[in-house]
Amino acid sequence: MNYFSSNFKLGILGGGQLGKMLLFDTRKFDIQTYVLDPSEEAPCKIACNHFFQGNLMDFETVYNFGKQVDVLTFEIELVNLEALEKLENEGLKIYPSPKTLKLIQNKGIQKAFYNKNNIPTAPSKTYGNLKILVVDIVDSKLEMPFVWKCTEFGYDGTGVKIIRTLQDLEILPNVECIAEEIIAFKNELAVIVCRSPSGEIKTYPVVEMEFHPEANQVEYVICPARIDDNVAAKARAIALDVSEKFNHVGLLAVEMFQTENDEILVNEVAPRPHNSGHYSIEASYTSQFENHLRAILDLPLGNTDSKVAGIMVNLSGAEGYSGNVIYENIEKILGWNGVTPHIYGKKQTRPFRKMGHVTIVNEDINKARKIAEDVKNTIRVISGN
Repeated sequence: MNYFSSNFKLGILGGGQLGKMLLFDTRKFDIQTYVLDPSEEAPCKIACNHFFQGNLMDFETVYNFGKQVDVLTFEIELVNLEALEKLENEGLKIYPSPKTLKLIQNKGIQKAFYNKNNIPTAPSKTYGNLKILVVDIVDSKLEMPFVWKCTEFGYDGTGVKIIRTLQDLEILPNVECIAEEIIAFKNELAVIVCRSPSGEIKTYPVVEMEFHPEANQVEYVICPARIDDNVAAKARAIALDVSEKFNHVGLLAVEMFQTENDEILVNEVAPRPHNSGHYSIEASYTSQFENHLRAILDLPLGNTDSKVAGIMVNLSGAEGYSGNVIYENIEKILGWNGVTPHIYGKKQTRPFRKMGHVTIVNEDINKARKIAEDVKNTIRVISGN
């Protein structure tokens, strides 16, 4: 099939920043794009060929959108599975497939998949709702502290909380959830695996992630991870095993813990471009977004090696500010060598909302990390009212 400067139509479910960055590469290759998103102000709107506003969880909306395109992908997991399954049964190519998404969309099902397939992960138990979990605590069947996770609709740090007392549970919703053992770990790591329908597969280098203590969001992504080569090799091998067992097409971001004993435990996966791969736009020979596009169109995958050390800094809304966004002091970092800001196009900021990121590239990873901290301390995402 001729994808370039043709009548071929690529559909993208979700119009957020991940889709916007993917569209950089569709525009580079002159591939026609259709985007569906619930927001009239979605970041993708300015860069796609055709934009449609609609509910991603509504069957008819997703089904009718899918009937207009030749290949369908997504940049968010919260989409209507039944519509995707019907479209796939009717012959539409959907990558990753609804079968893969079904195993990942619910964290309880995802955890059960790891256990069934001998994928190392933290011990956990799934509960039908919060009340049942509380009964287990009262009956001494569940010990605190533990990590509580809702099985659906969690994102960017929401839907995850460390439970130390019964009072910590009072503000949580009475929904299906997971109680997970707290793991003593040295590092949180991630590996992005890229896989095509023909079976070509590549991995990006292991990255190290540093999280914000309050928001539970990634603050820094460091590539390469500052870990022993043997640990890095083990992490990539486990990521490849996870990829094979999910049988996905496109990108699969595998988030992992490196324990105190240098074991690797899989935390969660995301079947799409991921925050842990943003550094690749400037630091890699082929960005994660271009390789996702190559994979879902069954084109040869690009080189995943890094040209230079790279660090990504998330730009999140500052606490205490909501309203029309202002990027305070951004002009200062524009004069720094190896520093590239990406603004996502969200007009309204609020505390901890992801508004952009900055990539720092440098031959010396330690220098890059220092500059990243300077960037974090210089820019503030605030509001004008």
